[in-house]
Amino acid sequence: MTNSADTHCPYCALQCAMTLTSRAAPAPALQPGPEPVPTAGSSLVEAPLEVTGRDFPTNRGGLCRKGWTSASLLNHSGRITEPLLKGADGVHRPIGWDEALELIAAAVKTTRARYGADAVGVFGGGGLTNEKAYQLGKFARLALGTSRIDYNGRFCMSSAAAAGMRAFGLDRGLPFPLADLDAASTILMLGSNVAETMPPFVQHLQGARDAGGLIVVDPRRSATAAFTSDGGGLHLAPLPGTDLALLLGLSHVVIHEGLADADFIAARTTGFESVVRSVAGFWPERVQSLTGVPATLIRDAARRLADGARHDGSYILTGRGVEQHVDGTDTATAAINLSLLLGLPGSARSGYGTLTGQGNGQGGREHGQKADQLPGYRKITDPAARAHVARVWGVPESLIPGAGVPAVELLKSLGQPDGVRCLFVHGANVAVSAPDANAVIKGLRSLDFLVVCDFFRSETAAEADLILPVTQWAEEEGTLTNLEGRVLRRRRALAPPPGVRTELWIMNRLAEALDAPSTFSADPETVFEELRLASAGGLADYSGIDYAMLDRGEAAYWPYPAGSTGTPRLFRDSFAHADGRAVFTPVTPRRRRASAAGATAAKAGWAGADRRGTPMTLITGRLMEHYQSGAQTRRVAALAAAQPEARLQIHPSAAAAQGIAAGDFVSISNERGEVSCRAELSTDIRPETVFLPFHFPELESANRLTEAATDPISGMPEFKTSQVWVRPEIVSSAGAVHASVPQMEGAS
Repeated sequence: MTNSADTHCPYCALQCAMTLTSRAAPAPALQPGPEPVPTAGSSLVEAPLEVTGRDFPTNRGGLCRKGWTSASLLNHSGRITEPLLKGADGVHRPIGWDEALELIAAAVKTTRARYGADAVGVFGGGGLTNEKAYQLGKFARLALGTSRIDYNGRFCMSSAAAAGMRAFGLDRGLPFPLADLDAASTILMLGSNVAETMPPFVQHLQGARDAGGLIVVDPRRSATAAFTSDGGGLHLAPLPGTDLALLLGLSHVVIHEGLADADFIAARTTGFESVVRSVAGFWPERVQSLTGVPATLIRDAARRLADGARHDGSYILTGRGVEQHVDGTDTATAAINLSLLLGLPGSARSGYGTLTGQGNGQGGREHGQKADQLPGYRKITDPAARAHVARVWGVPESLIPGAGVPAVELLKSLGQPDGVRCLFVHGANVAVSAPDANAVIKGLRSLDFLVVCDFFRSETAAEADLILPVTQWAEEEGTLTNLEGRVLRRRRALAPPPGVRTELWIMNRLAEALDAPSTFSADPETVFEELRLASAGGLADYSGIDYAMLDRGEAAYWPYPAGSTGTPRLFRDSFAHADGRAVFTPVTPRRRRASAAGATAAKAGWAGADRRGTPMTLITGRLMEHYQSGAQTRRVAALAAAQPEARLQIHPSAAAAQGIAAGDFVSISNERGEVSCRAELSTDIRPETVFLPFHFPELESANRLTEAATDPISGMPEFKTSQVWVRPEIVSSAGAVHASVPQMEGAS
């Protein structure tokens, strides 16, 4: 191996550039065994690679805590280095690769024979390389013959993607390079706490902050919202779930104060009059009564956005906080409508974008992991798209199954008579990250056979019949697509431990064992060459990109048709609809239930005498030190020391009403389950709202409480407005903690 490799961070979609350098005497990978529990102050063998930041337009040499410590997992003592089969006693024991592959092939064949091909399912991940995501979609549809494939990006980007498609005809998170934000005087950021989730991003907000034009919408005074203080801008703190009404109020001001860009609207959009009618009832004072945001702030924010659009530039950026709702697509659409009113998309100094979360959240959704898509962002129901991909794969079009079902529906079907009975999981930890996690775990345990590819014994892997050890980021070649739509190279810096295989190799061997049509290469570059052909002519066209140009450091923004120079800035001349115009779509808030399932709970006897008081609204989200389900970051000693446990953020007045003091253990519960953790008192959160990070498992797992209700357009789950009761826990004389609320049936 070379002494150093230029690559990118394995975590978020900012994909910060870094260099990995081999240490003089790298420590050997440790053999599998009992995995140590990460604790504050624990130490592990020194990482085999040294990480340094590399100058790149997104991070400019900076890294966050996760990036600096990313190499420490490469030789972690909990690393899985050989296939593990669960015995009748529930213990995983090593087996050989040949035996593991034979067991999987037999399970697939048996399942298909008994229940049909759709009884085999695949759940992918937004952290997989483009090559693995592409081949996983092909593997599911041709080698397994199933339509039942979806991925955890359904929990992240689906609402923004659906809104972008209907407004612009194309979905790319940021349709402009991130550095374009630097010169803007006004930036409206809704539902994203980049100061903690992707800290190097913050430097791109500095220009707007210096101009007093950073506007942050968040029910909490998050670290990002705090940047608006001292003249930096405005913090709008709406009631959870009222972002759509707030956006309609901002649009009302823009229209009725004559701040809209009439020339842009006339030349480049359709549907304007329908939006004028839809916002007529959302004047600022009424919106104040709905959201809790003062009417003066609503007017001030709208005027600042309009002034920025006329002068130094305005941008509107959305994140998961406004998208992870049952009306997330409509809320993202309202943000797009506001941006179109102001003439931002496609302009020289302004724009609209959404912030991709997972490392390959953009590329992962473009090439076939989604239930309804084929490579190149093609619809699987489109006859022309099916014919094109079938030609590339060298199979009859009839062999490609139709559309599957979104992630939540897929997970609900696990173990059911007409559902998935044999499941493959790649790059996801659904036992922690999926909504209504108790029900998901129950579903995993009811499967006939569960295969999980991972490098650690995650909470999902612990449920598996068979765990397959796969390479980590620094041990593999490939490409990823960052939040700007820029395709990047991942480079191998060291060899994986003996016994570890790439997922491409696994798919290659299993496809052979299953007598699959077409070819399934184990070589990443070969797979990428096929991806280029499969994506050619699609919305996400990668046909003009190859490894050689990426290795030369050339910038490659899709769409990048062969013979072109790529598209760093979309929509300058036209939008992706047939007429070249963007589409205004009128949206309006729907009535929200006061409690997610109060009637059901009452029938079950759950809403009993112990339920005194008013339920609170639970917001879930991330901490700076952890990523996604925490399966990786909870194993990094420095990160675990900084944030060793989940803590419930609660306003002091709400805590006092329940007799809760800082540091007390509290029970957070609803009809789906119960969580136990310490209380953290803070005036940075609204009194009727509580916040819980979703990185932690078992009794600290926030998603035991979230509801598996979904947006009817995108399939996005409702993660941000679960109704919960918060109570102090009772500590016995023996020191054991007992919840004041009984555990619900079915909660583990």
